[in-house]
Order: sequence, then C-alpha cells, then structure tokens
Amino acid sequence: MAKLSKSREGSLQFWPRKRAAKILHSVNWGQIKGKDKTSSLLGFIAYKVGMATALVKDNTSDSMTKGKKVYFPVTILETPNMKIFSVRFYRNGIVLKDVIVSQDKELKKIVRIPKNLKPLDSEIPKDFDDLKLLIYSLAKQTSFKKTPDMIEIAVHADNKIEYVKSLIGKEISLKDFTHFELLDVRGLTIGKGLSGPIKRFGLALKQHKTEKGVRRPGSLGPWHPARVTFRAPQAGQLGFFSRTHYNLKLISSGNIAEKDINPSSGFKHYGKIRGYYLILRGSVQGPSKRQILVTPSFRPTKSAEKKKFEFQELIA
Repeated sequence: MAKLSKSREGSLQFWPRKRAAKILHSVNWGQIKGKDKTSSLLGFIAYKVGMATALVKDNTSDSMTKGKKVYFPVTILETPNMKIFSVRFYRNGIVLKDVIVSQDKELKKIVRIPKNLKPLDSEIPKDFDDLKLLIYSLAKQTSFKKTPDMIEIAVHADNKIEYVKSLIGKEISLKDFTHFELLDVRGLTIGKGLSGPIKRFGLALKQHKTEKGVRRPGSLGPWHPARVTFRAPQAGQLGFFSRTHYNLKLISSGNIAEKDINPSSGFKHYGKIRGYYLILRGSVQGPSKRQILVTPSFRPTKSAEKKKFEFQELIA
C-alpha cells in the first residue's frame, strides 16, 4: 500500500494567512508604467459581475487555431465613472501635502469633508517630486451599491499638474483610462472563515484507525525546539486574502448604451450592468460585487502580448 503522507501545500510566500485589512489594497505604483506620450491614470476601480463564455476569433500568428472561432471563459467587470477627491504631493516618498478638491455628498459616509475648498493653484508646494490622486468610484451608477470606494492612483503624463487640473470636478470614465492589452487585477479572494488544516493546506487524510484525529497533521513538530513553529499547518482563516492576477488579456470593453451584453434577467447574483464594462480572459478572484482594482501589466510576457482575439459573442 502506498505511504499515506503528503507535504504541506500552503505557500509560505503568503504569510500571515489572515483577513486583509482593506478591500482595495495599496499598490507599488513605482513599478507600473503607462504608454509613452499618452496621459492617463494607471488604475481604475471595477466591480466583478461574474463569469461567462466568450466566442472569439483567434488572430494570433502561428496559432494552431488561427482564423478559427474558439470558446473560452471570461470575467466581466463593471467600471462606473470615478472622480478625484484629493491631490497628494510627495517628496522622497512621503506625503508633503494633501489638497482636497471635492465636496460630493456621497463622501460623507467614508471621509470628513471641509466646508470650504481652497484652489489647487495656491496650495501646490514648490519642492514636490511626484503626485498621486485619491480617487473614488461613483458606485451609485451601479445597480447594487451607493457607498463609494476610494483608493490612491498614480498618474502617467508629461505635465502631471496640467493633466490633473483637466480632470478635477469631472467624471472620469473608462475612456480616460488608456486601454492596455494586458491588465493586472488586484482584489480579495472569497472569504471562507475558520477552516481546518486539510482544507487550508491540502494535507492528506490519515488512515481511519488514527487515535488522535484523521483531519489533522501527524505531528506539530519535534520535542526540541519546544515550540510549534508558524510553518506547522493548523486551523485558521481561509480566504479574504489579497491576491493579484497578472497579464489578463482584454477581450472587449464598451458601454451598455452602445452594445448591451446584459442577459434578459440580469447576471446571477449581480443584476444588470448600467454603464461601462470590461471583459477579461480567465478568472478574477472574489465573489460577485467584489471591488477590483485594474492596472496595466507591470511585467508583460511575450507569449501573452502575442495573442490577438476578435470578440464575437458573449454566452452568459
């Protein structure tokens, strides 16, 4: 009979395995770059609608299915418009000044708003070396949510000050977010609460005659050192972890007003899309209605960049 043992599957790259502190986590914007000579934001807040099957025409050179129609799974994201809450000026990686430029009523639920706003020109520090935007989503444009989500986003432009001035007070749509063929998505996985070591780390079940339990590790460690190390697989939190999916191919994007992709009864657990949307190849972490941050790929691969697909039809 084969030996009933199995190594610990949980990666130590993700540690500690606890609930994420924020739904939209911070990003190292220094690693993400935009397209040359194109002014744009380097991130956009989206909401996961769900998954479907897409019919596309494969135009990839040297592909075995070149010129043929193929099916593969896709994820749909709704991207309501966004607005700027404040402009943050940095020096040596530290916030030098935070200038608030919005007084929308929706923001009262999440932040404190000053009664009077000061003009941006008079508040610009002289010795800053970078700036970023605190942006919030207009969640009321969706069918399920009213409270906005907020996150800091970097800007790619030759003259960042002038570009930011052109966006203040206006609704930023998906058209203002330069479309990159490869995108990274950042979000949280589905939370599953307290789980045992079998499900949490993929241990093999011990044989049925084991005295001290079948669904547990065979040993928590040696006598010395006389302690249980953090590497020992034990019960704890599973899910609701921060994860990033890299190099997801953009299949299609648009507006419901131009091309309606809604099923007649709406998407399961979500409802109907009301505005702009993205269709990405593959899966995206999290349940329906989960907040997702979409950014340009910071480490694209040649094989992923080479693929070309022509969107034909969505089968929800």
